[in-house]
Amino acid sequence: MSCCEARARRVAEEAATAELVASVTPTADGRGSLVVAVPEISCGACIGRIERGLADQPGVDEVRVNLTQRRVALTLRTPEDAPAAVAALADLGYRATPLDPDEGQAEDPELQHLIRAVAVAGFAAGNVMLLSVSVWSGADGATRDLFHLISALIAVPAAAFAGQTFFRSAIRALRKGRLNMDVPISLAVILALGLSLERSLAGGEEAYFDAAVMLLFFLLIGRTLDRRMRARARSAVTSLSRLAVRRATLVEEGVTRSVPVEEVTAGMLLRVLPGARVPADGRIEAGTSDLDRALITGEAAPVPVGPGVEVEGGTLNLTGPIDLRVERPPSRSYLAEVQRMLAAAEAGRSAYVRIADRMARIYAPAVHLLALAAGLGWWLAGAGPLAAITTAIAVLIVTCPCALGLAVPVVHVVGAGRLFEAGILMRDGSALERLAEADHVIFDKTGTLSVGLDAHPPKGLSPREAGLAKGLAAASSHPAAAAVSRALSSVSPGAVEDLREVPGAGVEARASGRRARLGRGDWVGEIAASGPTPTGLAFACEGAPVHRFEMAERLRPGAAETIRDLSETHISSEILSGDSAPAVATIATALDIPGRADVRPEGKLARIEELKRGGKRVLMVGDGLNDAPALGAAHVSMAPADAADVGRAAADFVFLRDSLVSVTEAMRVARRAQSLVRQNFGLALLYNAIAVPLAVAGFVTPLVAAIAMSASSIIVIANSLRLLVRRQRNRPAVSLALPEAQPA
Repeated sequence: MSCCEARARRVAEEAATAELVASVTPTADGRGSLVVAVPEISCGACIGRIERGLADQPGVDEVRVNLTQRRVALTLRTPEDAPAAVAALADLGYRATPLDPDEGQAEDPELQHLIRAVAVAGFAAGNVMLLSVSVWSGADGATRDLFHLISALIAVPAAAFAGQTFFRSAIRALRKGRLNMDVPISLAVILALGLSLERSLAGGEEAYFDAAVMLLFFLLIGRTLDRRMRARARSAVTSLSRLAVRRATLVEEGVTRSVPVEEVTAGMLLRVLPGARVPADGRIEAGTSDLDRALITGEAAPVPVGPGVEVEGGTLNLTGPIDLRVERPPSRSYLAEVQRMLAAAEAGRSAYVRIADRMARIYAPAVHLLALAAGLGWWLAGAGPLAAITTAIAVLIVTCPCALGLAVPVVHVVGAGRLFEAGILMRDGSALERLAEADHVIFDKTGTLSVGLDAHPPKGLSPREAGLAKGLAAASSHPAAAAVSRALSSVSPGAVEDLREVPGAGVEARASGRRARLGRGDWVGEIAASGPTPTGLAFACEGAPVHRFEMAERLRPGAAETIRDLSETHISSEILSGDSAPAVATIATALDIPGRADVRPEGKLARIEELKRGGKRVLMVGDGLNDAPALGAAHVSMAPADAADVGRAAADFVFLRDSLVSVTEAMRVARRAQSLVRQNFGLALLYNAIAVPLAVAGFVTPLVAAIAMSASSIIVIANSLRLLVRRQRNRPAVSLALPEAQPA
């Protein structure tokens, strides 16, 4: 690297560090919060290494690593501690970069490189193998040497390109004085190529170019499959941030002007127009409207509001303009708090260490020690350097983690396909492992267990009145009005005029010179004949009796069957909902499970943490904006396809079909997948138990080692494909049994 290039690189690094330092957010207690992207995070071992490495760093109070998003969240003693923390992270071998606002929208360049590497390695393996077959068939002398040289011309450039992923990772690890799974892989490939080149130039009989490229090909398949599964994961925090208002309408002395939301402070008067989200927490001073408070309660039904009512930031104004006096700035609004809760929940769940990552922690050191011991043993026993190196290479190739590398991602990819057939989408492979461990299920109510309202027309409603009610209902988008329209689907809408919707009340029109209303009972009662004012949804013509519609929530198809299956397999369940106690009690009684009402997002988080402390592994099934933090905090989570965007983004699984039996179907596949993963590890360990002693004893050449390694990989893949075999759903508790009890 020239002096100019080094200087340019240093300037770029300094600029990136300055941008990171500038992104530190001061907290209320004087500390600093910094979130950075770390592209080098690749496995569960990285989580422990970063958190342990920064835990004792002066100025760092807390470290949280998000494996899925490849992010590190730091809580700093003071904002001025940021440069030292970023430098300490770099010393550990992890380069911190500013967050990309468009992250997740562009293609993953590393995944694209892996796909190209697989293609190159596969092409090289096929062609080198054809040349090797000729050598195995008896070609010798000049023909054999020519084929070896042609193999070298194919294998060396192919390995140099296809092996970059492993070589770079190994170099970074060695520079920091540590080992990872890519170090033995890189050593095996480089040594096999080097020995083969030496043998080819010296006219030797054996070369192992085919072993090197075949090793890379199978390892790259596993690495690519794993990367594809992880690339499916997207941050719900990003989706939730899109709900935040960018500009607000400020009212000053009766004049309005648009200002950036960052300039909004407590005490300002803001105007929120219909269709806009509330920028900050505050209290309404003027205007009436209906608000969508799904972010807080999870209920889609609009809530009427007027002067004096407190409003949370992030709620959606539906029908009328309101003037709001700001009580807390946007950075401390309810929406901002939900974002913080969700980010913390995702970071906490990302600390889950997958089975493959657990094994990787001990596998790499063991492989190095074994290969070194074998080579030294043969050398000390009197064998020449060539024989000792050949034995060490054979041990490295035999023990290279192809079967281990494929054991998990192949099952996850097959499982993802199996779930897709059942109408279920999966975010990443670790979710399948976590779902297999779930032993308690929390359901949201509205949109999850129930899917809308049913209205029952009142007795005594004449055909003419039914037609007028249908005409009024058709003019409103309110869920209750839609339920009335469905209930009166066989009735033709009556002719009305002067139709208008009154925010927070209902719909009014004139028919034959008389007013007719559909909406809130007390409002409808104002024009009706004398009598008690009804509650709930009502209809009346001016001077005529009030007719009250009975409303009931409609259970999602398969809800009762799902709860019954969970109960029969000793998996407990409950309802947590932001709706009122009577509404929750109705659904809980119908399904015979406990339920809690009026639970806000922080309450759901608290309940999940309580269950975790009790040793439970929680599956959260929800759909609303207010469920997003709970979906992120749970051990694993699911959401229906018609859930809010943020809810879908926060969930590990999304089921596309209406029926709730997707929950138990996903659990069946997850338990079966977990069983196959453990079988694959058993097969891989059995292979090593047989092949390694033979390699150490000198009975296995690098070529035979590559063939044996390939055979073990094929066996693992074949075993993984057994997940596609469907099992009978009428088998009792076996299908949802814990992994240890799941038959193969």
